[in-house]
Amino acid sequence: MSRGWTLAASTLGAVEESLEDVAAICARHGASAVELRTASDAPVHVDLSAAQRREVRAIFDGAGIGILTVASRVRIASDDGETLTSLRAHLDLAADLGARYVRVFPGAPAAPAAPDELPTLDDRDQADATAVERLVDAADQAADRDLGILVETHDSHPRGADVARILDRVGDHAAVGAIWDLLHPWRVGEQLEATARHLMPYLLDERGYVQIKDVPSRQNTFPVLQGAGQIPLDAALALLSDSGYSGPLALEWERHWQRDAAPLEDAVAAAVSALAQAPSTSHPRR
Repeated sequence: MSRGWTLAASTLGAVEESLEDVAAICARHGASAVELRTASDAPVHVDLSAAQRREVRAIFDGAGIGILTVASRVRIASDDGETLTSLRAHLDLAADLGARYVRVFPGAPAAPAAPDELPTLDDRDQADATAVERLVDAADQAADRDLGILVETHDSHPRGADVARILDRVGDHAAVGAIWDLLHPWRVGEQLEATARHLMPYLLDERGYVQIKDVPSRQNTFPVLQGAGQIPLDAALALLSDSGYSGPLALEWERHWQRDAAPLEDAVAAAVSALAQAPSTSHPRR
């Protein structure tokens, strides 16, 4: 990938496309890995048989595409009593697929908020404590499988400061880290430098990674091709590079939720172009 960045693409952007199609799109455009969306309506989910898991792994192995993440919808700060069971099942799935990480959301109960407003949690301290307890409970299982559990800046905890409140309490578990989704801290007004300061300990040394995307504004989060919106990708890349981050960038193209968005192949091509045109970095990946 140009400028030293490696790109992954999420199957969240695949609507008509099969897993084979996604692998081919990645190969054509130089994306080296995928995030696999997992849900009951997705091609990949925790109820796959052992043979089906081998088939999924073979599709991407055959195309030379790695599986970066099992992108679960587990909400670690929710009041769902089955959360830990679901997380453990996703860790088993990730191990069978040869993935590196399992993505989780915070997902704490919160009042509705506008896209550019910080959510008000029903009980922030309890939500954080619940998330910490579940991460600690699952950390050893993740470590035993050489997996990372990554908490994404999302929903109830959109800022780096919010996710760091949880991760700072988890302690020195190398199996637990972060995904910095560039959209969510930015849309609620957290400065890039502040997000980096909070999350960099949980991104460096393969502890986590960064998701990229673009949208028209903080109030309008409809996905647009990279470079056509307002998310400051160039500034973020410069900051990441100066902080010593040289990990992957994952394109989370949300066409599954926004069917009027451009097809996944167009989105991957635009992301490749945007990264190629970004200013040179001081810490390129080698």
